[in-house]
Amino acid sequence: MIATARGPLAGVRVIELGGIGPGPFCGMLLADQGAEVIRIDRPADAGQPSAHPVLHRNRRSITLDLKDPHDIEVAARLIDTADALIEGFRPGVTERLGLGPDACLARNARLVYGRMTGWGQDGPLAQEPGHDINYIAVAGALGAFGPADDVPAVPLNLVGDMGGGGMLLALGITTALYQARVSGLGQVVDAAMTDGTAVQLALVHGLRARGRWTDDRGTNLFDGGAPFYRAYRCSDDRFVAVGCVEPQFYAAMLRVLGLTEDPAFAKQHDREAWPEMARRLAGLFASRSRDAWAEAFEGQAACVSPVLSLTEAADHPHNQARGTFSPLEDGHVQPNPAPRFLGTPSDAPRAAPLVGADTERILAELGVDVSRH
Repeated sequence: MIATARGPLAGVRVIELGGIGPGPFCGMLLADQGAEVIRIDRPADAGQPSAHPVLHRNRRSITLDLKDPHDIEVAARLIDTADALIEGFRPGVTERLGLGPDACLARNARLVYGRMTGWGQDGPLAQEPGHDINYIAVAGALGAFGPADDVPAVPLNLVGDMGGGGMLLALGITTALYQARVSGLGQVVDAAMTDGTAVQLALVHGLRARGRWTDDRGTNLFDGGAPFYRAYRCSDDRFVAVGCVEPQFYAAMLRVLGLTEDPAFAKQHDREAWPEMARRLAGLFASRSRDAWAEAFEGQAACVSPVLSLTEAADHPHNQARGTFSPLEDGHVQPNPAPRFLGTPSDAPRAAPLVGADTERILAELGVDVSRH
């Protein structure tokens, strides 16, 4: 265990069976908050730099061949010492390896066994391959992104992999850890990206239930249909984000733009007027540069912001004042741990280790003969 680790999860040990995307993101979130996360990597990658220097930060790394019976037993012994496990294989794979939930919980009854998949552990698609875009498509989210007259816009891999996947699994694991401390019994956490995407749509489903949202993309309040909740192109081909939903913020935007007395903007929620309002606003915002508009709206409480690139975001004064980002060794930046716990603050992120960098030490801690590995 890393004795110097701080954070609300200090003292919790998590074993991560090496995977990609949402599983490592879950491991990063737990490690950021002080959990000791040990990642099991493939021997073929031993000594190589981590493929994901941010997602794999704050870890220890051991290489084990999960097709070798000796290494499977080592992995099982390691899991015996853990509070939680993260695995992101297709349903049935860890069972075939002898590391399924029944086998692990029989040895370690307090274990929280976290499973990360796209489709879930059962259902007609459970064994089908897929990626973020497939999961959010079937959950109903992808079809809601983008303008009405174009194909759906791909929201990076934030909705499925990260929000509906890794972040939801982190919530599930921490919730189950609390229950395990109360009851003394662990359990399986089945986190599916389709489920996680669907639950993120709770607000939208509530609006639909009240007749305030339709399936016609680009015509609704939060999908770019509202002229006061969308992005506009500026004269320098950069953008501003307008989010003045509440009437006082809408009034502030009109004031800055000189539109307070314009009858075309008198009825904010008149959907029939939205196309003309959007056309007028697009023309106005196209008349000046993004930074000129950012300066004009600064301090005006209008909910209008510059759309920043990843590079620009790290340099923004607010993000710098908050310490939202910190440097990586190669000069790039990484986001710092979030959320922040003022009573049990987390350590600054540690660089991702070389693959297998901690193998000998972890084996020695388990009492395993290093010469056999």
